[in-house]
Amino acid sequence: MNKNTKKENDSKQFKKQQNSKEEKKGGMSRRDFIGLSALGIAGLTILPSWTTNGVKVAPSDRIVLGFVGLGQQGCSDFQSFSLCPGVQVAACCDVDSIKRERFRRRVTAWQKSQGIAERCDVYEFYEDLLERRDIDAIEIATPDHWHALVAINACQAGKDVYCQKPLAYTITEGLAVKEAVRQNHRIMQMGSQQRSSKEFQQAIALVQAKAIGHIDKIYVRVGNPPTPFNLPEMPIPANLNFNQWLGPLNNPKVHYNPDLCPPISLDPEVDEKLWGAWRWYQETGNGYPADWGAHMYDIAQAAIGMDGLGPVEFIPQGYEGAKYAAMRYANGIVMTEQPYREDQPDAQGIQFVGDKGWLKVARGYIECSQPDLLKKKEEKIEKGQYEVSSPHMQNFLDAIRDHKDPIAPVDCGCSTNTLCCLFNIARELKRPVHWNPATLSFEGDREAAAHRLYWYEYRRPYKLPYCDKRNNC
Repeated sequence: MNKNTKKENDSKQFKKQQNSKEEKKGGMSRRDFIGLSALGIAGLTILPSWTTNGVKVAPSDRIVLGFVGLGQQGCSDFQSFSLCPGVQVAACCDVDSIKRERFRRRVTAWQKSQGIAERCDVYEFYEDLLERRDIDAIEIATPDHWHALVAINACQAGKDVYCQKPLAYTITEGLAVKEAVRQNHRIMQMGSQQRSSKEFQQAIALVQAKAIGHIDKIYVRVGNPPTPFNLPEMPIPANLNFNQWLGPLNNPKVHYNPDLCPPISLDPEVDEKLWGAWRWYQETGNGYPADWGAHMYDIAQAAIGMDGLGPVEFIPQGYEGAKYAAMRYANGIVMTEQPYREDQPDAQGIQFVGDKGWLKVARGYIECSQPDLLKKKEEKIEKGQYEVSSPHMQNFLDAIRDHKDPIAPVDCGCSTNTLCCLFNIARELKRPVHWNPATLSFEGDREAAAHRLYWYEYRRPYKLPYCDKRNNC
């Protein structure tokens, strides 16, 4: 079966699994509308060859992208992808019509600068974008509670996926995404761009080479956990479909506030003044333990050979007087959430402590008790620089072309997501929680298994594919 036939069959299977009714758009059915949209984009896909960023690219090597989630992160990811040869952007989706228009303008301006046909279709519902047979892969930069459904449906539709971290909002969702990626034979790259950065790659290599000996302890500073949702309710603006923003999220405490979906304007263009605050509240996100833990814990696990696995015990801060929250691995390594360098106690980063020395690493910074092991120490990182990481995007595109796992595959994203969720479960239960990475279970701890960060009932009519019941992913 060739690639096009496989993608067409996957797309048909996806459509069969959707139970949505035909919607009318200007007198034509939703299916007719999507069909015309796909035909309309043909002008972008029949070119014999074209040049982008000075590199000539054959049609067979071009990858057509669709973007879901068009806030700050989605725009930053587009900027990164636009620097990679052989990329075209065909469509975008967001629940905010103003953000859809901002993104469309940026894409068409880039297309014009590259001598590419100017066309970027916009959608309010991501299912419409996924029905586009001309799209090879999608980028997901939605709030965390939407990651799982969009990623799974994309895999079912035959699309490869670049998904912002963390992989999901709950443990069960992450497991379901991993199952969908593997069963549908898709390529998935997590937005854990530190894996593509030189200082982190160097740190991983040195730890794995036992340059500082056997690792006993790891200090990782990520930041504070989420707090209860306390934003005041505000009127929903006309440009925002807040019901669609909520999607599967099933919590009556959550209502609209502009901090959840930071507003923008177009004429003149004024971008968001803050990151979406949903990440800081436990009803809608997992706080710094996920927002930065999905970066720093991810690197720590890679360095000690725990990709795809994880700690077996989680002890919350304050339990029996513990100064820091701790995670213990089966091999005896203990990882604590605490400052990794004394001169910057609030900075996010990692310190590996071995029996022959120590190694500290953060964005733009690496230091070792044995300086001769390092090629360089520290460099200044401008704000937002790590949000524009073209090497990480290029790695994803190369993985699609070679049909092999990228540097941050779904298995790594799943195990890191599980760790971040377990960290918060233990914190909220105010006691140790034990986890078996082999059986993916709490082994009889019913209270932990009933926690919303393990599994929660989706708001109707949403359902999580590949996971019909808890413990049945």
